[in-house]
Amino acid sequence: MLSSEGKKVWMDGRMVDFADARVHVLGHTLHYGVGVFEGIRGYSTSHGPAIFRLKEHVDRLVASARIYHMPIPYSPAEIARAIIETQAANDILPSYIRPLVYRGEPGLGVKNSTGKVSLAVAVIPAKKYLGEGSEEGVKAKISPFRKPHSDAIPSFAKAAGNYINSYLAGVDAQKDGYEEAILLDQGGFVAEGTGENIFLVRNGTVYTPGLESDILLGITRDSVLQMGRDLGYPVVEKRLSVNELLTADEAFFSGTYAELAPIQEVGHYRIGHQVPGPITRDIMALFRRILTGSEPKYSDWLTPVPSISARTAPRASRR
Repeated sequence: MLSSEGKKVWMDGRMVDFADARVHVLGHTLHYGVGVFEGIRGYSTSHGPAIFRLKEHVDRLVASARIYHMPIPYSPAEIARAIIETQAANDILPSYIRPLVYRGEPGLGVKNSTGKVSLAVAVIPAKKYLGEGSEEGVKAKISPFRKPHSDAIPSFAKAAGNYINSYLAGVDAQKDGYEEAILLDQGGFVAEGTGENIFLVRNGTVYTPGLESDILLGITRDSVLQMGRDLGYPVVEKRLSVNELLTADEAFFSGTYAELAPIQEVGHYRIGHQVPGPITRDIMALFRRILTGSEPKYSDWLTPVPSISARTAPRASRR
């Protein structure tokens, strides 16, 4: 078995073997990118296996599907249950969980808004998205590819096709020897990474781009906003110039797969005097404690996963 594989995939109410999770080559989502998905993490905590901020991820999945006219034939509670069952059936920790809403039946033609909408949930082993040393700092570059304006492609939706933009930016950065790319919005302000939101620290205040920069509303981003305020730091959402980033005291990425990754350099500019910086370290330390279940205040961010690996998921009812 490849290290990227899980054991079982939940597909429209059935648990199937990982190798048998297939769709047709003429599926609409494959050809046009009209699908929505989530990235969710599972962790081993002091109270047993748990999924991080499951409700918020399910809510965003449903909202993304609504934007793309894809009525999911399962309720939010059924989706959450499918995710829990799939995590349990795979028995992988730490894990990366991928729910996908898609049209997998043959359906060529751009305006195919009536084809069958399916839901699949897969689980694979989680790795360090930005590399094994990412907690100590990563190097990034300003991408030549800009984020599209939300008037063209809605940034609120975590849609498959949106990531063509991230792919181009990310591969460009890799070829130049960087771990990640930083995309600017159409106005030239800092937007986000290819799969992460971005934060910077100046004079003791934590800043991050807001909705006007056409960002995805990250679940980990929201977590950082709450953690920063709870730690007593001023947190501000606003447009950020490239100059503000390059002269920041600290900077870091936040994302479900990337977790929290300090930014060491942007292009030829070193960020701050030490990486991670003191405020970044504080937020990272609190985040690690939350993920291990040792911060009762944030216990509602962790959904327990019953140990039911030997049992297959029951068929979900269709609405």
